[in-house]
Amino acid sequence: MASTSSVPYLADTAPGRGPRRPPRSWLHSDAPTLSLDGAWLFRLSPVAPADEDLADDGFDDSDWDTIPVPSHWVLEGDGAYGRPIYTNVQFPFPIDPPHVPDENPTGDYRRRFTLPADWSAAERILLRFDGVESLYKVWLNGIEIGIATGSRLATEFDVTDAVRPGENVVAVRVHQWSPASYLEDQDQWWLPGIFRSVTLVARPAGGIDDVWLRAGYRDGAGTLDAELTADPSAFPITLSVPELGVERTWQTPDEVGPIAVDTVEPWSAERPLLYEATVSSAAETITLRVGFRTVEIRGDRFLVNGNRVVFHGMNRHEAHPDRGRVFDEEHARADLARMKQFNVNAIRTSHYPPHPRLLDLADELGFWVILECDLETHGFEKGGWRGNPSDDPAWRDAYLDRIRRTVERDKNHPSIVMWSLGNESGTGANLAAMSAWVHARDTGRPVHYEGDYTGEYTDVYSRMYPTVIETAEIGTDGSRAPLLNCTPAQGARQRTKPFILCEYAHAMGNGPGALDQYEQLVHEHPRLHGGFVWEWRDHGIRTTTPEGAEFFAYGGDFGEVVHDGNFVMDGMVLSNDVPTPGLHEYKAVVQPIRFVFDVDAVALTNLRHSADASDLRFRWRVEHDGAVVRTGELDVPELEAGATVLVPLPEVPVAHDAETWLTVDAELRDDVAWAPAGHIVASAQVDRSARIPVPAAPTVPLRSGDAAAPASGTLTLGPASFENGRLVSLGGRPVSGPRLELWRAPTDNDEGAAYSDPTGSDGSVVGVSSASLWREQGLDRLTRRLVSSSGDATSLRTVERVSAANALASVSVESTWTLNDGELELRVEILPSAGWNTVWPRIGVRFDLPDDATAVDGASWFGLGPLESYPDSIHAAAVGRYESTVDDLSADYARPQETGHRSAVRRLTLRAGEADVLALTFLPDTRGRRPGFTLSRHTPQQLAAAGHPFELPASDTTYLFVDAAQHGLGSRACGPDVWPEYALRPEARTLRIRFA
Repeated sequence: MASTSSVPYLADTAPGRGPRRPPRSWLHSDAPTLSLDGAWLFRLSPVAPADEDLADDGFDDSDWDTIPVPSHWVLEGDGAYGRPIYTNVQFPFPIDPPHVPDENPTGDYRRRFTLPADWSAAERILLRFDGVESLYKVWLNGIEIGIATGSRLATEFDVTDAVRPGENVVAVRVHQWSPASYLEDQDQWWLPGIFRSVTLVARPAGGIDDVWLRAGYRDGAGTLDAELTADPSAFPITLSVPELGVERTWQTPDEVGPIAVDTVEPWSAERPLLYEATVSSAAETITLRVGFRTVEIRGDRFLVNGNRVVFHGMNRHEAHPDRGRVFDEEHARADLARMKQFNVNAIRTSHYPPHPRLLDLADELGFWVILECDLETHGFEKGGWRGNPSDDPAWRDAYLDRIRRTVERDKNHPSIVMWSLGNESGTGANLAAMSAWVHARDTGRPVHYEGDYTGEYTDVYSRMYPTVIETAEIGTDGSRAPLLNCTPAQGARQRTKPFILCEYAHAMGNGPGALDQYEQLVHEHPRLHGGFVWEWRDHGIRTTTPEGAEFFAYGGDFGEVVHDGNFVMDGMVLSNDVPTPGLHEYKAVVQPIRFVFDVDAVALTNLRHSADASDLRFRWRVEHDGAVVRTGELDVPELEAGATVLVPLPEVPVAHDAETWLTVDAELRDDVAWAPAGHIVASAQVDRSARIPVPAAPTVPLRSGDAAAPASGTLTLGPASFENGRLVSLGGRPVSGPRLELWRAPTDNDEGAAYSDPTGSDGSVVGVSSASLWREQGLDRLTRRLVSSSGDATSLRTVERVSAANALASVSVESTWTLNDGELELRVEILPSAGWNTVWPRIGVRFDLPDDATAVDGASWFGLGPLESYPDSIHAAAVGRYESTVDDLSADYARPQETGHRSAVRRLTLRAGEADVLALTFLPDTRGRRPGFTLSRHTPQQLAAAGHPFELPASDTTYLFVDAAQHGLGSRACGPDVWPEYALRPEARTLRIRFA
């Protein structure tokens, strides 16, 4: 074995060496190829081996294992080849650039292949690697070929002089750590290995090495501007687009030039029209799909085909719970279809180019794409960016090499509307050089990089996680509010550019909140062009406990020395492909049709980029207390993008003893590539109820301070039984409560202390999470003291003082049970003392329903649903009748936390098996506020104590929470805190519940 110090190239910042071919497009060609994917022989060493003869015919590999290519070795062999490592910002090795530790896991790969006999006429033979992490060295038939870096970038080696007829031996040595690792600190799992395809390519004499078809669009007409890379001997070359009647043959390179196309349909993310094109020489035919579109910036507007773009986007990593970053086209297509179904129209490829087929799918299905280079040096921030490669001349070639390979590979895709230099790499001359290269190479796409805060070398202003207040100031003409790291002059310059939220609304666990506030700003300030939620999916790795329980692992679950915990579980989609409630909220907030209801009409506004609404039908229904009584379809006239039409509404039959709701759904008329006909694109609901009086609370003569009989012994009030003033059963089932509950199992946002916004949030303390403040005040460990109890044949009243150990602040809870004409009502008055100095997570009560013959395992309700909702995440909720099992009421977040709250509930029925066991009616308080409910098999304390779902204890009780209020969700795991309107201050609240 050899130490890293004895391997000189492991301290070399150069991007590679050897016969590396110039980067070029990933093209669909009829030239011969031979896939080398499949089973390879494999050997893992803890440090770099000394032997370099592993491609020799006589090398002894008899004791090597077999591993699939593509794959990550840490995901193979059930731990035999090491384990994944997750970090967000931290480097999992000492920060000592360009050096890496001697303890450097190194995977050696060997494979034999037979060169096809008919390849003898090939002019050149290339060996292509589409993705290898991190640095790799290649041999063929005992000959050293070269070295390459750039894990998510393609490299082609010219192996013409090393390949031989018949059987060949290729060997690849992959080092997990290398100088390139300092450039790839990208908030993801470190997953070494050959994880994309390996291909042998035969380049024919007279072939076409590269093609770039720029397809512009203006006012109904198009231009085709071809750039061909080919030897003069390859000519004549013919460009053909049959559907457009284009057939142009160029006899020499000098003849190649633009072609005007009189009439074309444009490509957009909404209508991704593609034309089949071929570029042919006598020796080779290349097939491309062309989309006509023009990207430009005019003033502070970002335009495609002359129309302003609003990005309703997601940051997308390549992640699969079993394969890691190994590409699976079926899964990727389903993933992108899911994006479209949830009104996502844009992707930022964080923080590297994806598999090239993904971009084919983006062209086909329709997305605006910001294509990002394989670059992030975030770990240097810890030292104030000291030693950061972004401003070090020694790394300049590596930076330029990465951006060249990024742009050249993917330049033909119409979906790509912007190039991004990378992510969170500070700033410096090397980034500026990258930008200059892109501007010179591609004048048709702007350059993005968030870290260029002052706008020295980028075309758009981009930020991460600004507050709503700051975002509004960025969009406001004439604002002089300071911008991050900018002088006033620099800030003024940035306000002349289009603004993009390259990351916002951190989707970690339950949340994010306040999506609607950012969306509203987009419509108020045209400079603001939307943004990209962080991020699309959780990166959980499927694994099992020693006892066999399956779960999705996150940082620390593999024994990493340093890690960033469950920060890798921050997606709108769970690791098992299940959309979170947050994604449903996102869909509702960004829906492309706006509904504004009047008494007898609805104003419909088409918020799309350029597509009209002819693909939609507008169906309506009227419900009385959630029961459908009438349906129909609106007669909607032509509705162009940006237009508004006023459409008459049907006559709505109003019930005087039930709530009347009118719902309008905009749904697809026909099947499309990403959804079937009938898929709902946008929806809105309006209350058409007659005013229904709320029954007054019954008058009870007993007051807590009055002289009355103490509540002792057994007391029965209708369906409720009490022992010594405490509830013991309801409807013949054991039940205890109501118990004041102010605690919720903290969400990831509750636990977050990354950001606070003292000007806009209640209770924020810089660097301190809300959950820490709640624990400090003892909200998770409240105790009760019965102050008084009194009762008679028709009523029971108790007063409790609730507080925590070593706490002065307390809460008074007065519970009054009243039997009136056979109907049982509970009224709970919750009154906090003075001295509470932070927001509360919830204000509610808990009922414990122990399992007896059958457990309470489901519920039906009339109220908001079907999914969970919270004060700042409620747009996806609609009033209706819903039902669910207890398990399905909760979202299966990777770390157990608060989940399952349904807001504004009118009636709730609990079920055990097929039987309804308890019916509750929730009455509004004097301000019309209705409580919500949560039904769970675990207490908040149990949830908060568990790091994974499998750590939750077995349960023999179902817990019903009736909440007068819940604190908002916010985005503070990596973003702003809860907005004041949705922050729950300690306050007096009333709950009224009727039981049957």
